Amino acid sequence: MTVRRPEDRATHACARLCPMRYIIIGAGAVGGTVGGRLAQAGREVVLVARGPHLTALAEHGLRLRVPEGELTYRLPVVDGPGPLGALRADDVLVLAVKTQDTVAALETWAEVPVTGGGTATERLPLVCLQNGMESGRLALRRFRRVYGVCVWLPSTFVEPGVVSAAGTPLTGILHLGRLPHGTDGADDPDGTDDTACRIGADLADARFEAPVVPDIARWQYAKLLWNLGTAFEAVCGPAADEAAHALLARVRAEGEAVLDAAGIAHTSAEEQRAARGDKVTLVPLDGAPRGGGSSWQSLARGTGTIEADYLNGEIVLLGRLHGVPTPLNELLQRLADRFARERRAAGSMPVKELARLADEAADAAR
Repeated sequence: MTVRRPEDRATHACARLCPMRYIIIGAGAVGGTVGGRLAQAGREVVLVARGPHLTALAEHGLRLRVPEGELTYRLPVVDGPGPLGALRADDVLVLAVKTQDTVAALETWAEVPVTGGGTATERLPLVCLQNGMESGRLALRRFRRVYGVCVWLPSTFVEPGVVSAAGTPLTGILHLGRLPHGTDGADDPDGTDDTACRIGADLADARFEAPVVPDIARWQYAKLLWNLGTAFEAVCGPAADEAAHALLARVRAEGEAVLDAAGIAHTSAEEQRAARGDKVTLVPLDGAPRGGGSSWQSLARGTGTIEADYLNGEIVLLGRLHGVPTPLNELLQRLADRFARERRAAGSMPVKELARLADEAADAAR
């Protein structure tokens, strides 16, 4: 299935004439799904992984469990830039690691030489396929051409070598745009970017909707508000009753108050619903249970780290900068960090206990 917008027709022709190679740095749930779907669409893909996942990918290929079945892709897989030698001028670096691993990834790839002269940081586009806002800022310190993505892609790391994505008819929706202002000097009248349009065209051929927008930060900040609930899910499990939903509403209300105080625009819930519609409907997949989102998966896998510092912590930071109390996000940030550090079981805190702690934190902040 190919999903195309009328304005993408020219960029699809450009993508066919000028193919790009996608280097997926962090071929986990999100990166593996995007890499697999791009490969399915005939695009050239290299996966970057480590540990048992690297071994499984090299020995058995990428196994992608999706509504149409399990697909296997035998793709080049490396643990870093060394085996690739000089990068190609048509390479696109797709950064799909968790935010806490961004600095190490940037240091690894920034100074790799590119055929024809220069380095990756000087010549290649870097796409931040990540939640939150911090990775884009970190990347802009090193790379000249950085693209942000609002990631709406339900996916799961099942086991080494295996990832799943249960969305249908589209696998996900990936708004993208140039950071910080939307253009690269070869821009269209609407402020979009030629490189972003080519990437968006490839993604549209790969079962994603990938609108190129000049104001990508508006979409990313809206997703940040949604992601404030991932720490809650990691600590207490999915919100399953009225008390849990009420607590989540308080957490997100703090986030909205902070963005308003900071003068930061974000897309409304209505705009997001209109954009997503029923394009990504989750269906059960055999052998690929979806226990929770990315933060829940970090705890379930016992990785020892979690993204809360860059999700709830982003709201805490902005709150401190603009004089807005954020006791509930601060609490969730601390709890998620502690759960990850102590390798506690995902979803093991009762909602009633979290609610008690939240009330105490809110009272202390008054």
